[in-house]
Amino acid sequence: MRRRPALLPAATVVALAVLAAPLITGNLFWLDTSALMAVYALLALSVGVSFGLCGILSVAQASFAALGAYTTAILSTRYSLHPLVGLAAAIVLPAVFGYPFARLIAGMSHLALAVATLLFGHMLDIALREGGDFTGGYIGLSGLPPVPGPDSATWLHVASWGMVALVAALLGSLYASPYGAGMRSVRNDPMRATADGIDIGHMRGVALSVAAGIAGLGGWLYAHHVSYLGPESLGPAVSISVLLMAMVGGVSTVLGPIVGAVALTLLSTLLPGAEAAGMFYGGTLLLVLLAAPKGLTSLPALAGAQRGADAGKENGR
Repeated sequence: MRRRPALLPAATVVALAVLAAPLITGNLFWLDTSALMAVYALLALSVGVSFGLCGILSVAQASFAALGAYTTAILSTRYSLHPLVGLAAAIVLPAVFGYPFARLIAGMSHLALAVATLLFGHMLDIALREGGDFTGGYIGLSGLPPVPGPDSATWLHVASWGMVALVAALLGSLYASPYGAGMRSVRNDPMRATADGIDIGHMRGVALSVAAGIAGLGGWLYAHHVSYLGPESLGPAVSISVLLMAMVGGVSTVLGPIVGAVALTLLSTLLPGAEAAGMFYGGTLLLVLLAAPKGLTSLPALAGAQRGADAGKENGR
């Protein structure tokens, strides 16, 4: 019985991707936008694991994505390795780095965690810019091979959202497991979690490792979709954006970050100018926090509770 709710977010993603395919097939702009939505959905899911599940306020998820993206870009352009080799490296390298990094900062407060992860992002940005020919420096790397498979924008849509669905299925199982319950305990009450024998440093290390691996997958998809990578491609501003996406959709659920990524990417695409998009992000977050503090995915539950309260009032008259 527990397996069905765990797979519900993945099934929802698959259903929506299938329904959207006929509407956007043949329209290269929306197929391209769909792939970028999937990238942001993966990064927002990584925020959900680090912050929503385990309480690590990370402002470095785009930096982990950049680490994965540059890894596959260097392997593809400098060593002529297949993108699937880059895929494995793009997931593993950020994940391996995420665990000791989280152990190092595990005892910090939320604000200190945010500052520490932001500093990591800036340090990586400097390293990429000063990497010379190896990282492409300020110019970046170009000529990356496309996502493996048929040379079709529709295939890219299917492959991108297939990755999101797979990650959602795996996270659904994690969230429903005792391990996920332990991570929520660390997020909600670290002192009680410690008293219960939970190793907070280990839990946060695993959470950030998983989140970094997911972000690395998003970076791989971005790099091979765009075929160009520069230091500004996945910078700190993207980390802030995906954090807002996760919060708007519902950071504590699996489906919430995906909903937030799709909603904000779609609506900001329709707005004229980057400045208007930034204003929209802030305004949307404020409205959602006022109307539904737990995100857009909590609206059905809030509506049901309101109907129940109204019915109770009617019965009491």
